[in-house]
Amino acid sequence: MFCLSQSVGYAIQALACLEGSCSGQPRTVKEIASCSGVPASYLAKLVKKLVKAEILASKPGPNGGAWLHRSACSLSVLDINDAIDGPHTLDRCLLGMATCSDERSCPVHEFWSVERERIREHLKQTTLADVIAHETHLNSVSPPENEASCACKERKNHV
Repeated sequence: MFCLSQSVGYAIQALACLEGSCSGQPRTVKEIASCSGVPASYLAKLVKKLVKAEILASKPGPNGGAWLHRSACSLSVLDINDAIDGPHTLDRCLLGMATCSDERSCPVHEFWSVERERIREHLKQTTLADVIAHETHLNSVSPPENEASCACKERKNHV
């Protein structure tokens, strides 16, 4: 059924690695790839899209790299999806019909119109910080003590 693309999943993995780097120090694509498990050549393309969307900031050169431009608490999964796959990816017909609209609908158009908005709203409310907290909880791993926590205070009470 419907799911976000592998590219969006890769972007989330990479951004989660950058969240641990709270100092804002640039990290190279190679470092991010090593942390996230995303192939470096593919990650380089994603980083360009994330920089263009102002989710990441970057600095070229030998001491350069990328870092989060926004906090994980203010970065929604919908923001990441829109940066990687475009803002209209959820607008596609669920059945893959080339022409599907309110005027010329497929058999599931009415259902998908309602569910698509529910999905969009849920992705908008789910932040990168939520994803990181969820994965940390599942893995029962706490962040290394030498790294400062970037978690939002309001999210700590919410999660």
